[in-house]
Amino acid sequence: MGQAGSSCWLLQHLESEIIERIDFMRHEPDQALLIGLNTQELTSELDRMGAKVNSLALRDDETPIETGPFDLIVSMAMLDTVNDLPGALIHLRNALAAGGVMFAPILGAGSLSSLRQILMAADGERPAARVHPQIDTRAATALLERAGFARQVVDTHTLSVRYGSLDTLFGDLRAQALTNVLADAPPPLTRTSLERARAAFSEMADDEGRVTETFEILTLTGWG
Repeated sequence: MGQAGSSCWLLQHLESEIIERIDFMRHEPDQALLIGLNTQELTSELDRMGAKVNSLALRDDETPIETGPFDLIVSMAMLDTVNDLPGALIHLRNALAAGGVMFAPILGAGSLSSLRQILMAADGERPAARVHPQIDTRAATALLERAGFARQVVDTHTLSVRYGSLDTLFGDLRAQALTNVLADAPPPLTRTSLERARAAFSEMADDEGRVTETFEILTLTGWG
């Protein structure tokens, strides 16, 4: 169990995981596509390997990827926030070269359970959909099969992080583009709602004044 430190700690963790997987598989890409925010650790490693790195900060999940093919695609904590996940996976599969590999770490079902409880308390009797839907391992595997990947694997691991304040939790999510991106944005939290949220946080806190938040990481891997 860790404590919140760097605001990009989760991205750093995910990038380190991807680098380890690439090294374990002895995959040496020539053309790589990185989608989403990154801390440059993965980019630097791919540069060292001699790969040509193409980067997209954000992309429309309904639009095909016009460049490629790529023998490595990494979608960093993005696929769980798109409106059309099956379509987005198909576009990624179509941009993948034969024998290439795609990694897509996302937050899976079970993530942010404390935040969900806090937001429900904040909304009172009229709860709003403030956290985007999340999928589990079985659903992710089925979606990879549907997208037409030659092979697919979905594995999961859990991170538990302790937060000393609700603002720190919100700041972490915001810094890593993990805040709610539902197509229909919920109404903003009012001052009263924020007071209820902070009260709920305090009620959930341990003896040290910290609340434990869970991040269930699903890593989707598909081969071309």
